[in-house]
Order: sequence, then C-alpha cells, then structure tokens
Amino acid sequence: MLKKDGNRSAEGSLQPSTVSTTTTAAVDSLGDKLNAINLSKGATSTTTSASAVAPIDDFDLNDMDDPLAGFEAQRSGIKDLSLKEQFLNPTEANIESLQTLLTARIREGSGETLFEIGVEEDGAPMKLSDAEYETALTTVKTAAAAVGAEVAIMYEKNAGLSTVAPVVPEAKDKDKDVAVAIEPPIAPSADVADQPTYKSSYVMIRRAPKSVDELLELRVAVVGNVDAGKSTLLGVLTKGVLDDGRGKARVNLFRHKHEIDSGRTSSVGMEILGFDAKSVPVPTMSHGRNAPWDEICGKAAKVLSFIDLAGHERYLKTTVFGMTGCAPDFVMLMIGSNAGIVGMTKEHLGLSLALGVPVLVVITKIDMCPPNVLENTVKQLTKILKSAGCRKIPMFVKSHEDVVVTAGNFVSDRICPIFQVSNVTGEGLDLLKNFLNVLPISQKYNRDEPVEYQITDTFSVPFVGTVVSGVVMNGIVHAGDQLYLGPDGNGAFQMVTVKSIQRKRLNVPLACAGQSASFGLKKIRRSTIRKGMVMLDKETTPPPRGCREFEAEILVLYHSTTIGHKYQAMLHCGAVRQTARVLAMDKPDQILRTGDRATVRFQFLQPAYLKVGARLIFREGRTKGIGKVSKIVA
Repeated sequence: MLKKDGNRSAEGSLQPSTVSTTTTAAVDSLGDKLNAINLSKGATSTTTSASAVAPIDDFDLNDMDDPLAGFEAQRSGIKDLSLKEQFLNPTEANIESLQTLLTARIREGSGETLFEIGVEEDGAPMKLSDAEYETALTTVKTAAAAVGAEVAIMYEKNAGLSTVAPVVPEAKDKDKDVAVAIEPPIAPSADVADQPTYKSSYVMIRRAPKSVDELLELRVAVVGNVDAGKSTLLGVLTKGVLDDGRGKARVNLFRHKHEIDSGRTSSVGMEILGFDAKSVPVPTMSHGRNAPWDEICGKAAKVLSFIDLAGHERYLKTTVFGMTGCAPDFVMLMIGSNAGIVGMTKEHLGLSLALGVPVLVVITKIDMCPPNVLENTVKQLTKILKSAGCRKIPMFVKSHEDVVVTAGNFVSDRICPIFQVSNVTGEGLDLLKNFLNVLPISQKYNRDEPVEYQITDTFSVPFVGTVVSGVVMNGIVHAGDQLYLGPDGNGAFQMVTVKSIQRKRLNVPLACAGQSASFGLKKIRRSTIRKGMVMLDKETTPPPRGCREFEAEILVLYHSTTIGHKYQAMLHCGAVRQTARVLAMDKPDQILRTGDRATVRFQFLQPAYLKVGARLIFREGRTKGIGKVSKIVA
C-alpha cells in the first residue's frame, strides 16, 4: 500500500544544521528528526510510496464511505503481492488495483501526490535494476494515464549496498581565498566496484484539470526587510529572465510610478507562476510579450499566486493586511545575505508565527556577498529559528532529493526549509522552483460547510458593475447564487446576487473553498461595500449580524508602558482591519504589560463579522500583541 513519507527514515544529504556555502557540520540524521516531528505533531503529508494488492472481484468503491478505509478492510484478508511483483507484472488486474490506489491518493492530495518507486511496503529497498526500474515506471505511467493524470520524475538515484557519502575535505582556493569543496578522484576497491547498483525515484502524479475551476492553487506571501530582493525574485521566477543587478527584473511587477522610481513596493502586488500536469513551468513570455494570466492558467494544472508585500516599516499596515486578508498558505521570508537579519525581518517572521502559517526562508544576493558575511547571516538565522520563540528546525536544501523530502514534510509546524539563491547568476533558483512545484495543497478549507467569502478589495468595472475580490473560506459559490453581504454601518446584512465569477481573469462557473476569486454583483453600489465585509450562505440561521464587542485571549508581545482601559489599537482579523478599544480584562489591576496573557473585551468603531477561534493581531505602529477570538458579545 501507499506509505506516508513522514513515517519513513529518509536518506539523503539534507542537513538540519548551520550549513552555508563555506561551512559544513555533523548533525543528527534527518530521518530521526522527521520521525520525532511526526510523533510529536502528528504531521501528515501526501508523499507516498507505491504498493499493490491482489485483485478483488467484489471490490466496489460505491460501498465505501472512505476509499482508503474500505481498501484497507478489503486487503486485510488476502495475501499481498510484493511491490516489486506488482510493478514487474503489469497485468490488467494489477493495473486496475494501482488505479484505485492512485485515485484515492490523488483525491487525498486534492489533485496530486508524490509517489516513490523503489521502496517496499516496510521501507526496505526494492533493489530494482535499470531494466526493472523502467518497467516499474512504465506501469505507474500506464495506471496514471488511466485516471487522467501525468507522471513527472522529480529525481532519480542509483544506490548500491552502501549509501554513505564519503567525507570531502575542504581546501582554500589560491586565487580567491575561499573555502571550496575538493572532490579527489576516488579509486574504488574491487569489492566496491563489484557491488550492484539499484535505481529508485520520486515522481509527481498530477491530474490535468478539465477546466479552470479545477485548477490547483497555492497562495504564497512574500515578506522580508526592504531591499531584501522580494520583487526581484518574483520577477525572475514569474518572467523567466535573470536580473541584471540593477533592478531590471522587478520593474514589470510595480504598479505605481513612485515604486519604479524608488525601487520599493508600497502596495500589495500579485503575480502567478504556473506548472502544467507534467510539472513543467508554463512559459510566461508569448511572442515577445508577457503572457496574460488567462493564457497561463489555460495551460497550467497548478498555479502559485505570489502576494508581493512591502518591506518598509512605513507600509507595515499594508503588509499585515496582505498576510491576514489574503489568507496565504505559505510565507516566503526573504533575507539579503549581505545585510543579514535587520529591520522588519523579525517582525514579519513573528507575524507568520502568530498566524500559524508555514515559513520557508530564501537567502538572496549570494553572488555578491563575501563568504564570511554569508556565514554570519546563516548562523544568525539558525540561532533565531532554533530559539524558544520560533522552535523551528532549519533544513538547508542543497539537492533535488532534499527538495522532495522537505516539501513532503513541510506541513509540519517545526520544519523551516532554507534556500540560497542568486537572481543574477541563477544559482539555487532551480531548487526553489522545484520546491514550489511539489508543495502540497492546503487541506484546511472545507467545501461542505456553508459558504463564507472574505472581501479583500472592491472595484467598479465599466459595463460590468461592482466587482469584489477575495478568498472563498468555506463552501462552493456558483454564478447566480444569492448570498448575504455585510455587515453595513448598522451591523445588518443584505441579499445580493453573484452575476459572474472569475479566477485569474478567466470566467468560471463556480469557486470552491480555498480559491481566490472575483465576483460580479448585481444592482449594488461600490460605495456600500468595503474591505473586511463577508458574503455568507443565504441559508444561514439565524440571519447573520455584525458584532461590535467581542472577547479575545491575547498575549502582549511588547509595549513600552502599560495597556489599560480605553487603550486603542489597530486590530487585524482576517480581512477585518479597524480600530478597536479595550473595554475590560480579567486582570485585577486592569493593566497589561509586556509578556502578559489575559482575556480582553474589545469594542470596534464599526460592526464587523468575526468567528470564534479566529486569529487576530493588534498593533500600534509595530505589532503589540496576538490572540484568538474566544467569544462574540454583541
């Protein structure tokens, strides 16, 4: 059967330690760390290894509530074929059995899954020769094609009886005085030379969407200090052209003239990167021009939406709104190797941790950074990630095998992948792009719940009318549906009709939970809609009302004095962004200081829609505290 990657001891070169281009260190095995993470956190992933069963005549998917549970129940009373026998004997019955497995795993992964060829059910190597491996790969491709999916090889490896890499000494390059790794010619002994080699691989199996509404989508918020290279990296990734070191790549992303003049982002920018069913990046240039979004999405099976946020402290309000309102699945924290962890870097990392969003780190500008400065930056980053406030395990990604193993376990809160890239030379960009391709789809959204849609922006489009954009948090919205819209200034909701729906500038018949979409609305003025409003299912009972007062369990991160009665701060909760006032707290002295925890009653200046359990951030300038909504009062 298929086996989760997190429960298998991983081989490879991934080193969860302070590793840079100039230093290496001995560390614990990655497999032990990943197993410890999974045992403590219960992490799961869609990374799987292939398996097989004997054909069952009365096997019926319609009789099962859960395909996987039914499959386990059916196979428990029969004798299994080994994986190797299953792959090397592609009979019609074996192919059908493998189709059943692939269908279940693709459904579990929301349209894609990582599949390992070359490992038995118990984790033992399958020991496939080159010819046997090709047969096994052909069998998997045949089964995948039967369920409408494509197979792409993420990486292949040849393994002998010993997979321990030789220790490579370091030496100084006489010309550059830089520590470089020397690989001396190794003459294998007769015993080693006679050892057989075996082949294995990870493959990505991804279903090709029949229409745009089935397109897989991930949202990635790009944050970091000013001048860390956020917009430049997105320009290189999405446009496919390297930077010239003077801002050539970032110009295409800017929306305002002052951004081009200063080179600094001040608004929330959106860019997309598409991968087709074969995991090949969709070309972003068409006939010498930038390909439009609808053209990219028409060819893609999976799209990453990058939310380009501002790094300057002056635009922190915009950055916080982008991280809360746009509901990113992952955060990409950018750090300039020459500057290190300065300015707003810690602030943005703290926001990501407060919102519970997985973080990956990209160290940029490694082509222009002296080795000793890069080493200091890496040490500083590792120290912060391992601190009591973060409790992350840094994983330095150096190979395509590291990419697959790390991405498969990235759903864990503990892992933080780290990439080192150069936007000028292109070093490390292939690993980062491959990692983005294999990132798992978020499973936190529920299509079976009543509709909830967060509005993050409003527009007035000629010949269309009022248009709102945002994220579908729950349920499925169809064109023509009637939904509640609100709350207005009095806390009331009104009924509106969704006239049309667009995803990535393409018309679609519906939008599902977890997808960002734009709705055209009938007979309503744009002036009556504001950011932070929601659209809810018309069957909601009792009819929804906005709230002015609520209670939240908060933690004060930092405050120079004290927080007491009538204290006011800017509060962010989802797409809601407005001033809130402290009415009361459960402290005897009614005072909060740095590090204090308390249940606090807040009052909005205008009604807003909140849900119990929603994460919130309140700030006065920089972030002051974090918390969760515990009770809606009125």
